[in-house]
Amino acid sequence: MSSALTILHASDFQCGRPYSPRAAEALVRLAHDLRPDVVVVSGDLTQRAKAREFRIAVELMGRLPRRPTIVTPGNHDVPLFRVWERALSPYRNWRRHVATNLDTVTRLDGATFVALNSSAPRRAIVGGRIDAWQLDFAREAFIATAPDDIRALVIHHHFVATPDGTGGRPLPRARELVRAFESMQVDLVLGGHVHRTQARTSRDLAPGSSDGIPLIACGTTTSRRGRGPEKGLNSLNVVRVRPRDVEVRPHVLEAGASDFEPVEPIVLPRGRVVAVAPGGREP
Repeated sequence: MSSALTILHASDFQCGRPYSPRAAEALVRLAHDLRPDVVVVSGDLTQRAKAREFRIAVELMGRLPRRPTIVTPGNHDVPLFRVWERALSPYRNWRRHVATNLDTVTRLDGATFVALNSSAPRRAIVGGRIDAWQLDFAREAFIATAPDDIRALVIHHHFVATPDGTGGRPLPRARELVRAFESMQVDLVLGGHVHRTQARTSRDLAPGSSDGIPLIACGTTTSRRGRGPEKGLNSLNVVRVRPRDVEVRPHVLEAGASDFEPVEPIVLPRGRVVAVAPGGREP
């Protein structure tokens, strides 16, 4: 594996009424200029889980570079007002248009991505849940991973509250969950939901001897629902996972602008430091 893995991290397309075609075009241009190693879309592809909204989202993802793409459902990807569908077949349109499996493992050269579905249509409206069996699913996936491989989780809902609370309540049992992720030697968690960029670590929830796992939330990439400092804006992250740290460089699309522009990067220690051999490559 090379000395860095480049991830294009987008989220919250919300295809439907809040969707911005201008932002979608800017995403496509940036993605082709960047040529990332992997693309992550961390949930809320649609606004109301309608078939036509999923078709727009899938068409958009099909225009991105031909790279491994990790996608996970968000709370908007299950029906809200179609009560019987929500109760009996909440993932019907997701399975039909996006993927059959809701929890997935994607193995690349030098990295393993595990996506866990945190939407909970029968237990929550906006919030999410991660269950014990999903932790077992992730643990088994990472057990089969080479010791030096990057271990990444993709989960739509957030673990740490935003400073002003605009993102809603974090996942229940967030502290227990991040401790479980630390035991799996996870390197980073990528999510969305809060409609603003946020880069924290598991140390914000649970004290420990290491620097903690980076918990990275992407803002809303193609919808008009930015919150807090990103109200009226669109954003995405370019994430570079290096042997000793994780660099998050947010990119922001200003109102009326045509392209996403980078802003000041955020550098977080990588909780599980991997030794670097001479020449800048991992052993």
